[in-house]
Amino acid sequence: MTSLRLVLGDQLTRDVASLRDYADGDVVLMAEVADETTYVKHHQQKIAFVLSAMRHFAEELRAEGIVVDYVKLDDVGSSGSISGELQRAVMRHAPSRVVVTSPGEWRVLSDFRALDLGVPVIIRDDDRFFASPERFAQWAEGRKAWRMEFFYREMRRETDLLMEGDQPAGGQWNFDSDNRKRLPKAVQVPQRFGFAPDAITKEVLALVGEKFADHFGDLVPFEWAVTRTDALRALDTFLQGALPNFGTYQDAMATGEPFVFHAAISPYLNAGLLTPREVCIAAEREYLEKRAPLNAVEGFIRQILGWREYIRGVYWLKMPDYAETNALGATRPLPWFYWSGDTDMHCLREAIGQTRRHAYSHHIQRLMVTGN
Repeated sequence: MTSLRLVLGDQLTRDVASLRDYADGDVVLMAEVADETTYVKHHQQKIAFVLSAMRHFAEELRAEGIVVDYVKLDDVGSSGSISGELQRAVMRHAPSRVVVTSPGEWRVLSDFRALDLGVPVIIRDDDRFFASPERFAQWAEGRKAWRMEFFYREMRRETDLLMEGDQPAGGQWNFDSDNRKRLPKAVQVPQRFGFAPDAITKEVLALVGEKFADHFGDLVPFEWAVTRTDALRALDTFLQGALPNFGTYQDAMATGEPFVFHAAISPYLNAGLLTPREVCIAAEREYLEKRAPLNAVEGFIRQILGWREYIRGVYWLKMPDYAETNALGATRPLPWFYWSGDTDMHCLREAIGQTRRHAYSHHIQRLMVTGN
């Protein structure tokens, strides 16, 4: 049985379900498609990051001896959609089945379920997360209120992260009350670890600059990691230089400081270059080996094991109707300064400007400034 195995741009993990039983004769399909870059007008750096990370991952698979059928965004004949590229690949390779990992978005999963390729389409669960959608639904069933804190505690018990027997490390589950201090002027914010674009990334930057110049955001300087090796270096830089102060100042904002003590590894988690389990275990190790305080490590792990998993669970439990909800009855368009940053409101100007330059904003900028 020969398999056509699809790997999406947020599934760049060697152990992703669709690749796990790769065998001789199989083909891995990776495709850069116009639909995924324009269904919303993504930041230029986000597009460049995903495309470059995909191309690097494809090269890593090939170096392992895996056959990769890679479709670039500007290839002649490209259909512009994932379903279209699957249809074209089935025509090229005549597999006996197509194997995919469940995508992270409802619209893509709906497309997969509607596919008629003339061969079976096997949709495997994405088990890179701590909690499956079914596990979250089990937790939510019968509850009047879905409190993230209570879900988080169950995840702590199930994973044994920051646990001492059946009790939380330090005798309490949540140290958020210790994590709300202003950033003193005397505190030195660590420098970020920038990654210079290689030949592959430079080619992608030229492509994005040509095709997506009308999208929000500055394309350069581009300093994101685009390989697992460099993503691990970025994680290590955070653990050594920023995690000890992350907790205390995780709610702080400062003029001219887009990252403060935040990890800035969410792109790597979302693309698959890092896995949530390895990141949480690495952070826990810093506490166990007394290199970082408990309030910092617990606050960091809560963002991943708590909030990230919780929001994913809510999304899959409430979709597709969730996308159409409008609890506050908002009807007016956002003002232009929300995109330009041209406003006398200092917090907005800083948050929008930093997002434009770096394709990044930390959770306080998102929740308390641009979200409000």
